Formats: sequence, structure tokens, C-alpha cells
Amino acid sequence: MQNKITIIGSGPAGCTAAIYAARAGLEPIMLEGLQPGGQLTITNEVENYPPFASTTGPGLMAEMRSHCLAAGVVIVARIVERIETARRGGYICFLDDGSQLVSTTLVIATGARANWLGLPSEDAFKGRGVSACATCDGYFYRGRDVIVVGGGNTAVEEALYLSNLANKVTLIHRRDTLRAEKVLQTRLMSKNNVSIVWNAEIREIVGDHMGVTGAVIRRSDGTLNDIAAHGIFVAIGHAPETSIVGALLALDPAGYIPVVPGTSITSAPGIFAAGDVADPVYRQAITSAGMGCQAALDAERYLSGL
Repeated sequence: MQNKITIIGSGPAGCTAAIYAARAGLEPIMLEGLQPGGQLTITNEVENYPPFASTTGPGLMAEMRSHCLAAGVVIVARIVERIETARRGGYICFLDDGSQLVSTTLVIATGARANWLGLPSEDAFKGRGVSACATCDGYFYRGRDVIVVGGGNTAVEEALYLSNLANKVTLIHRRDTLRAEKVLQTRLMSKNNVSIVWNAEIREIVGDHMGVTGAVIRRSDGTLNDIAAHGIFVAIGHAPETSIVGALLALDPAGYIPVVPGTSITSAPGIFAAGDVADPVYRQAITSAGMGCQAALDAERYLSGL
């Protein structure tokens, strides 16, 4: 049996798409994926998702999941391993338990994962001082000292954003020059509360039961130094989760799914994209939810035109 719509991913984009699709009577199936709830489940405090003045990432996603169930969404705790085009139209999702799911339309809401340093101490302090999103978490470090790791556009943009909130921003870069655009470098150098540590990398993140207190860095000559900080922002890029659709969809050079401006329409008929997997710019829960709404409405229009 072929269902009308399948949503792959269960973060803000996937949940919102599922809710709108259910309200339209499309009987959606939402596949939760490897990380049910998406990246918000590893985010501690959330204060920028209206109407919640303050909540937690896991709490917000639990509310969204409950909303999905109340709307009649069928939630399946499975992972999609690959997708193929069905002979009679639509798409076949091959799941990790060996089963198959055939759907006329798909909403790809698989998100993007932050690139991390790979340190055990980094994992220990995620959500307690270690973050990969300054616009998400920078608010919690007003008047405090923070570290940004990286040297590209993302890192410099994060440092610039934090310079308007934090007492001091230390940018740590493993090379002796930044890779960011010159205009961003000029803006960064004009900030009197930003300093750069060249030719260095973080070897360990330190802290206590309250959270991060600093980092140990190693310079290119092998010397070790301690830097005090209340927050560490890792800004070494994101990788969109597009491996399952790479053979079906056109991707941009960074691996994101391009969509027709103002829509969620991709290069393949009946496949729509929403959230971080199609958004290399904003990467916010609220914008992901809005894109999920677009995807469901676009899919409904597509189905009505068949």
C-alpha cells in the first residue's frame, strides 16, 4: 500500500510538517531517525522559541511529539537507509529493519549535524558550556568570557555576534590566517573585546559540576596554555544529513538541498525539503518549523494536482 506522505526526520521541521499534513487529512507517517527530536534534544535551555519564555530542548521536542500524536501522526522509530524511485510513481524508503515504505511524496527533514572537535571532554560539557550555535546560546553568556573555535566565515560570524554580548571573546584558530571573507575579518579586527590565538588548538575542555570553566590549548610549538572561559563555541562547520537522497536530488557544493526560493520544492517531483538540511544560513528551531509548514502545504498542493 502506498501512503500519501512520509516525513523523514523528527525535529522541529519534521514535526511541524507532520502536524500540518495530518490536519490536511494526508495521514502522514513520520520516521524518527537516529536522533528522535533532532539536535534540540542535546540543547539545554531554549529561550528563543515563542511562546515559551524558557524551556529545554528535550522538553520542547516532547511537546512537539505529543502534538503530532494528538493530530494523528503515525510515528515510526526507524531509520531510512536508502530511497529509490518506485516504478509506478512515488518513492520507496528502505528501513533499517529490512521493511519498505512506499510514499507518493516525501518531506526530507533530516537536519544537519555540527562538526565537533572530537574530544571526550567536549562531549562531557555539551549543553553545559559547549555549543555549536552562538545565536541559539549566546544569550546565556552576556557579560562573560567565551571562546570561539575556527577560522572560516562561520567562526568569525559567531565571534562577531558574541562580541555584542560577551565581556571577552577569544578566537582560537589552528592556522596563522583566517579563511573568512575579508569584510568579516575587518569587522572582527575592529572589536576591542575580541582577541585571536593563532596556530593553536584546544586539547581539553575543563570545568566542574556547574559547567565549563576554560580550556587547555596547545600551540604549534607544543606549549600548553590555560584560557579561562564560561562558554566554548565550536564553529568548524556543519554537515547536512543528505546521504540518503544524494542519488535523487541535486545538492549544492556544501551538500545542502537547494529549494525553489520561497518554497520547499526540490529538484525531484514530490520531494520537499525543510529545516537545517536545506538551510545553511539561519539554522534555528523557529525557522525550521516554518519550513516544515511550507513543506506540508507544498506537498498537499502537489498531491491535489495529481
